[in-house]
Amino acid sequence: MAHPPSSDDETARIEQRYARRAAAGLADRYSLLQPDVWQTVQERQRAMLGLFSRHGWHDLAQRRVVEVGCGAGGNLLELLRAGFRPEHLCGIELLAERHAEARAVLPAGVTLHLGDACAAPLPEAGADLVLQSTVFSSLLDDAFQQRLADTMWRWVRPGGAVLWYDFTWNNPRNRDVRGVPLARMRALFPHGRIEAQRLTLAPPLARAACRLSPSLYPLLNMLPPLRTHVLAWIGKPVSTPVSAPVNAR
Repeated sequence: MAHPPSSDDETARIEQRYARRAAAGLADRYSLLQPDVWQTVQERQRAMLGLFSRHGWHDLAQRRVVEVGCGAGGNLLELLRAGFRPEHLCGIELLAERHAEARAVLPAGVTLHLGDACAAPLPEAGADLVLQSTVFSSLLDDAFQQRLADTMWRWVRPGGAVLWYDFTWNNPRNRDVRGVPLARMRALFPHGRIEAQRLTLAPPLARAACRLSPSLYPLLNMLPPLRTHVLAWIGKPVSTPVSAPVNAR
């Protein structure tokens, strides 16, 4: 009888997937110097700040945030500039090299954990916000996805949220990732109140368009079918609801 994959099995495969990406030498593709990249980042930042404002999060300095898969620390640096305090930020990163890069650029007050997020020693209901950005699309095992989602949900205090940014469509040229559609997100967080919005011009199209002119990015991005990612606020109610409505636009 075959045994289900363990957490160690999946984390080892994740490390292999990221090693293949590093070997492909695509770092320049994701540089902020690329016009498609900085427009993507700025669009996401505006949408994220809009969510904070709509939910009445005007004093960000008092909010506690955990990021799963913090990479080299870029998102945590964005949160610091937005007004979050270093001592209220925590990042978790599986890959030692990226963890070291994050430690080198982030203030000492930011807590960083190295290893599997499901094993991180974090308190239950201790975070106002748990952030993931293009992490779940790199997890190809359904059971591991659910285990991580359950862990993140336990960390969120009632009245807090998971902030989710990931793509929804499969990339036929990259078998190391898979899209996470809205229905799957809802299944992962069945008790969450989900507000979702589509963002991000499809990266291959964005790169091609910006080679012609960076001004083409906002024009093409006006067409919702060309957007490949979702930014979602998955709110944790003070009491568990009977059903969790999804509002996607």
